[in-house]
Amino acid sequence: MLNFELYNPTKLVFGKGQIEKLATLVPANAKILLAYGGGSIFKNGVHEQVRKSLEGFEIIEFGGIEANPHFETLMKAVEIIREQKIDFILAVGGGSVIDGVKFISAAVPFEENPVDILKKRILFKEGAKVIPFGTVLTLPATGSEMNSGAVITIEATQEKLDFGGSAMFPKFSICDPTVITSLPKRQLQNGVIDAYVHVLEQYLTYPHDGYLQDRIAESILQTLIQVGPQVVENPTDYTLASNFMWSCTMALNGLIQKGVPSDWATHMIGHELTALYEIDHARTLAIIGPNLYKVMFETKKAKLAQYGKRIFNLAGTEDEIANEAINKTLEFYHTMGMITELSKCTEDFAKTADFIVKRFEERGWKALGEKQNITLDKVKSIVEKSY
Repeated sequence: MLNFELYNPTKLVFGKGQIEKLATLVPANAKILLAYGGGSIFKNGVHEQVRKSLEGFEIIEFGGIEANPHFETLMKAVEIIREQKIDFILAVGGGSVIDGVKFISAAVPFEENPVDILKKRILFKEGAKVIPFGTVLTLPATGSEMNSGAVITIEATQEKLDFGGSAMFPKFSICDPTVITSLPKRQLQNGVIDAYVHVLEQYLTYPHDGYLQDRIAESILQTLIQVGPQVVENPTDYTLASNFMWSCTMALNGLIQKGVPSDWATHMIGHELTALYEIDHARTLAIIGPNLYKVMFETKKAKLAQYGKRIFNLAGTEDEIANEAINKTLEFYHTMGMITELSKCTEDFAKTADFIVKRFEERGWKALGEKQNITLDKVKSIVEKSY
């Protein structure tokens, strides 16, 4: 097992009715920016619950954070916080709102050009000057409620870039599984697949001696396979909803990545598809992931075979099991409503591979993956297979 440090200071408050505890979690006398997305929190009653819980606090609201939060939108919130001298931010929404708030938190006291936070992937370490924030999760998917990373879109240049650091953990996150009852089916489908691929990015690498990490990762995958199709059809079932929400959090709160290699190339390529064509993040992962496994088959074959045996109970030779594991993954994605061909998502796909390779070259990204062996030629092959 590789050496590692585990640090996660986020206080997770999980279960029914936990929004009532907000007033005890937000610092006394805080001036709050309440940040949210497109307004679904008004329809599902979460906004009312939050305002009721924070009665007596001075609150300024900021809505309109996009599903892939735009740098340009977030900078408007930065200016409000600076002008109003706000000292706490509350993100009420899914991963996009929470990611957006992480950027706002870092950008407010940042003395240089805030776009450099993304362009230079600046790391905000513990103790860095940021605005403290908490979250009320309304859409399980990204795990942003209990991790220190964020992904932001720069609309002007059609780039989707990440940043983070140990200073970017939420102070607290309230996770009430009952809030998913009002979510559209598409968002629930996306949430399941987003979490599933988060696990695969940390699991489908190569065999190692992190036995416990593998077993934890496998348990999350098995749980998502078990509850995913059901929770989409019956989100009012609390058992399904709670296991779904907790699986999404566990998939990317840092635990299963410790002491083991991880990949993330599927995400890095998928981000480009979202930035270019506004394809849902989870759906870009379903498009790219299986084709990455095919192109990198020899490198990932042993771990694919382990995955096939333990998750899908497959038998046969190592090659047979590994290939069938990819097929079974695609079947699960299709069961969850994913489209796994880029040509069915956009008509402008023909030059996508060349564009992505050029963009990676401009950023100096010469190789990706757990072994840094996904060269730009392989990136091109992966994207072309995804057409």
